[in-house]
Amino acid sequence: MTTVHGDFELTMDELRVVARYAAESASEVLPVFEEAVPGDLRPRAALDAAWEFVGGARRTRLQRVTSLDAHRAAGEAGTEAARLAARSAGDAASAAYLHPIARATQVGHILRAAASAARVAELNAHGDPEAGREMIERARRRATPELIAVLSRYPPAPTAGKNRVARLMSALDASLRASG
Repeated sequence: MTTVHGDFELTMDELRVVARYAAESASEVLPVFEEAVPGDLRPRAALDAAWEFVGGARRTRLQRVTSLDAHRAAGEAGTEAARLAARSAGDAASAAYLHPIARATQVGHILRAAASAARVAELNAHGDPEAGREMIERARRRATPELIAVLSRYPPAPTAGKNRVARLMSALDASLRASG
């Protein structure tokens, strides 16, 4: 089994656990982007690349390129919900390249897709924060012990997030660490 070294080690199996978690979240909200921007296949390609890696394919340039393309699509989307949905797909593809360095910024590669999906749920519920809390709870329940073990190697996400997605990510991070 290939292992990635840094401040600690991550195996390819562990990276696949992280990518699966992000891809599951992105899958929930990708239709929001596809409805808002029909014909732009970049986020779908990123999500497909993530699922290929999760399914056992080697991580390759495909995940990096499609991730960047999905993030470009996010920048061109006309609504916050569509932007977040495209970014989630990009985050899922880039999860294959999570770095084993003990920095809180890396937590975003693990949890930002789920936090973005929670924000999309809020936006679709006319800003109701309860919809976001429900999505965070679903993401918490979906987290496997392996995912929590990987997350626990990193410092906690910052608690004073600048935006709603950052605050949702911090809440999910705290919840997962408390349950692990």
